[in-house]
Amino acid sequence: MQEQNHPFPRPVPGPPGQQPQPPEIDPRAGIDEAVSGLAELDRVPLAEHVERFDAVHTELTVALSSIDKV
Repeated sequence: MQEQNHPFPRPVPGPPGQQPQPPEIDPRAGIDEAVSGLAELDRVPLAEHVERFDAVHTELTVALSSIDKV
């Protein structure tokens, strides 16, 4: 078999190893902040209530979806 010259160098695989792991994030970290937004709910316009409840719902969903990692 004849070796061909390629215009671009071919990638060479590196040694097997561990993939870099993402930093550990506490799934409960955002809950307190989101819930604190409900503390003054009676002082904000009614139109903003949905946004604040949605933020809490999102944070709770994130925490619950990662419960097997806790």
